[in-house]
Amino acid sequence: MTDISKFVTGFKRFQAGYFGRNQELFETLKQGQNPSAMVIACSDSRVDPAIITDCEPGDLFVVRNVANLVPPYESGGGLHGVSTALEFGVCALSVKHLIVLGHSQCGGVHALMNGIPSSVPGEFIVNWVNIAARAKERVLAELPNASPQEQLCACEEAAVLVSLENLLTFPWIKQRVEQGVLTLHGWYFDIQAGELVAYDSALGRFEVLG
Repeated sequence: MTDISKFVTGFKRFQAGYFGRNQELFETLKQGQNPSAMVIACSDSRVDPAIITDCEPGDLFVVRNVANLVPPYESGGGLHGVSTALEFGVCALSVKHLIVLGHSQCGGVHALMNGIPSSVPGEFIVNWVNIAARAKERVLAELPNASPQEQLCACEEAAVLVSLENLLTFPWIKQRVEQGVLTLHGWYFDIQAGELVAYDSALGRFEVLG
């Protein structure tokens, strides 16, 4: 894809096709949104939460960033994009499910494990991916003899768990989880296999969904 006209043409197909066929849905959406779930997903162009889950507009409240990371809660100054989205999704929209969606071949986790390419300045990426530094530490400690690819996959999954842990540092998330009105989920999408797995805390591992 080299021409922006692809997106314009795509919108015209959407407008004439999907939008035109789903007038009842969009009439409802005009009144506001009421998603049941929020997803923290990666910015990777191959991993679109709505496509993976075959959802309609209005089903998911989504925030995407490099490596689907959630920083720990902190108050005070700074521009907190993920925290702002969490506050709105949890407190204003009252979502019932909060999903951290990781994936294979994640460039952000690769940067965490191996450093960033020389073509990238690293002004922002290094600090951002270091949110999951303890995921890297766990993998290197538990799988010191694994191949680099095995360590990378393990770190991608471990980074999901770090984000789940960080979610519970937000007092209004922790309170809702304890009250049973909000459930946290850790999912991982394997691009190669087309498989979606979820973390099972009772078993301490990721298991295939469905």
